[in-house]
Amino acid sequence: MAETKEIQAKEKQEVSVPAEQTKPGRVFTPAVDIFETEKEITLLADLPGVKSDDLNIDLRDNVLTLTGDVPPWEGAEEEDLLIEYEIGRYYRQFTLSEVIDQNKIDAQLNEGVLRLTLPKVEKATPRKISVKAA
Repeated sequence: MAETKEIQAKEKQEVSVPAEQTKPGRVFTPAVDIFETEKEITLLADLPGVKSDDLNIDLRDNVLTLTGDVPPWEGAEEEDLLIEYEIGRYYRQFTLSEVIDQNKIDAQLNEGVLRLTLPKVEKATPRKISVKAA
């Protein structure tokens, strides 16, 4: 007998940005998945509607900041009848440790999903030490 699983869509979470905003509008936290291997950490962030030109990834003082803007869908001559998909800006910050090789971070945006590859520095990569007989 097959097991039935209920699927629930996660609602967008609006955040209050700690600093004053320079742009008006709503700010949302993108949903993120993070995976780790011995050599790297991979971060996947959902940014639906964000184009690469409207995505900013900033790294300073070990803080990685993601911001992405979604332009309004409707045209100037159109009137909103029902809005269920809120638009605005995505904003999320991560603090990086010394384990990440910050010069080799790679970012790819594909169909609204940002994939950040955060390679670990060589000294943080586990390795096997061979033992020699004396």
